[in-house]
Amino acid sequence: MSTIKIHIMHTGQVRVAQDLPFGGEHTNLLKASGLLTPASKKLWLPVSAYLIEHPKGLILVDTGWSREMSPDGTFDKKAQIKHLGSHILYHVNQGLVPKGEAVVEQLATLGYAPEDLDYVLMTHLDCDHASGLHSVATAKNILVSRDELLSAPHQKPRYQEKWWQDIPLTAFDWTEKEGPFQHSYDLFGDGSIQMIHIPGHADGLFAVKVTNGDGNFVLLASDAGYAEKSWKELILPGISLDKDKQMTSLKWVKAQSELANCIQVIANHDTAIKPQVIEL
Repeated sequence: MSTIKIHIMHTGQVRVAQDLPFGGEHTNLLKASGLLTPASKKLWLPVSAYLIEHPKGLILVDTGWSREMSPDGTFDKKAQIKHLGSHILYHVNQGLVPKGEAVVEQLATLGYAPEDLDYVLMTHLDCDHASGLHSVATAKNILVSRDELLSAPHQKPRYQEKWWQDIPLTAFDWTEKEGPFQHSYDLFGDGSIQMIHIPGHADGLFAVKVTNGDGNFVLLASDAGYAEKSWKELILPGISLDKDKQMTSLKWVKAQSELANCIQVIANHDTAIKPQVIEL
């Protein structure tokens, strides 16, 4: 197999309460939401998307923040509330997207247009992952797990259908048996791009396991955890639909990270992960 390249892109930042990424098993929704937490005590975290240049196609994993969050590249409360569609969501997670950092802008810098994308893989539909969907709506295929699409209407105000309204999303089913719940989908049928079901944080959440011809892999863990310490110390994120499933998923990520052929496990919002290109 030819070289696979993973471009790690930061599409701005998100400001959240500390309990949202690192609240652990005993936090509660109020603490994790940060509704009563002053901005000075919140954390700024990167919002990542990943471009995978693969011999069989060009793949984008998640879309990050939309330019609509920061029309002028600066913090814009009014624009954020309008784009998010919810005052509550704004108080849970504020965003900032400097000029040049929206995913479509970074694709252009690399010489790609949205229609060049063979696949957009949506790990789940939280705002900081799905916000930029309209900017890549002309991609050839936009895939979301069927579990996630079925769950989405029941997750308001966390999920807002406007982020993917009129976009031709393709629902896929778990047809393979990898991962903590024996639910996965093999994009090319060769094991090189596997979407592995890791529910808990969201019903249809999946990690993307990128494996080269030698069997070495990078695991894009999405929001299973928010930093390396999350799986090393089994620290659950504070936003959860099912903490038992969330812990099972995190333990699986930890086990993957300890395999000899694991190059790296990458959380979407880890401040230690900088924009870079990984070659497999």
